[in-house]
Amino acid sequence: MSLRNRKLWVSTMMLQGLTGSSRFYRSNPKVDLKKLRPMILKRIEDRAKDYPVKSMVPVAEDVLKARTLLIQGVSTLLQVYSVWACKHCPEVYIGEKGHLIRNCGGYKHRAKNQIHDWIKGTLNDIIVPVETFHLHKMFQNVIKHDQRFDFDRIPAVIELCLQAGVDPNNKLYSNNLNSDNLMPAISGADSLSPHELRLIGRGTLRAWETVRSGVQKLLLVYPSKVCKYCSEVHVGPSGHKALLCGVFKYESWRGSHFWKKAEVDDLVPPKVMWFRRPQDPHVLVDEGRDYYGHAPVVVDLCTKAGVIAPSKYFCMMKVQGIPAPV
Repeated sequence: MSLRNRKLWVSTMMLQGLTGSSRFYRSNPKVDLKKLRPMILKRIEDRAKDYPVKSMVPVAEDVLKARTLLIQGVSTLLQVYSVWACKHCPEVYIGEKGHLIRNCGGYKHRAKNQIHDWIKGTLNDIIVPVETFHLHKMFQNVIKHDQRFDFDRIPAVIELCLQAGVDPNNKLYSNNLNSDNLMPAISGADSLSPHELRLIGRGTLRAWETVRSGVQKLLLVYPSKVCKYCSEVHVGPSGHKALLCGVFKYESWRGSHFWKKAEVDDLVPPKVMWFRRPQDPHVLVDEGRDYYGHAPVVVDLCTKAGVIAPSKYFCMMKVQGIPAPV
């Protein structure tokens, strides 16, 4: 602040002190919250009349269709390509055997920079299950802690599509919505030709992008919350009051959630993993971790089937990057 501006500011403050022109803000003590409560409830009821938005119903239907194809495609490719999951942390890798990068945090994060203990991966290691409470209606009373067993828990994507207006009695979506019994994997996947595997991979990758883009559109219209300190998701205008923070993971905290706005990665986690490029060694080692790329596990699985990844992942995958020095 220049000397001239500083003198002007001091003079102004002195003048305000002499004339008493300073402002004081305080809450109005005459406001009666008991009288405002019916008005607030009436506004909530009127807001519920605007949902579901008819133009978003086709988007929700496309998300459920793509989700069915995604799970079927991943289940089929799992029969052909080896997927490894760490026994002590969420790390996943696709290859003949697991990598040797020392980034395992161990059980309950009690270790650091350890070698992974690999076991065979499953569908849940690739498509991370994210569940939430199934609401009877979008604008209902907040779920309290002693009511947590009165509501079913279903996949968050399905709950979002239900609130978006998908008919749960529709035969096309009945299995997807009720019991999550989706289309089974293609039998005899080992005998499929490379061309057939490429077609399955292309359809799986297209379904993956459709699910994520559709969920992103739905989140612009239908409010969803995620806990700031754990992975709990709630689809609705306000979070629940169940004291479950940390229950579904390994945290020791058991208390109220701290809600914030949910993003697409909270409902459809990309599960980013190490990506082996053609110029990388057959087994990724810890010394070259600064040179290796990353990719969402679904994208990497589809590229193993011969599909070219979308260009938006090239930077993450370091496709044009130099190999690690020998």
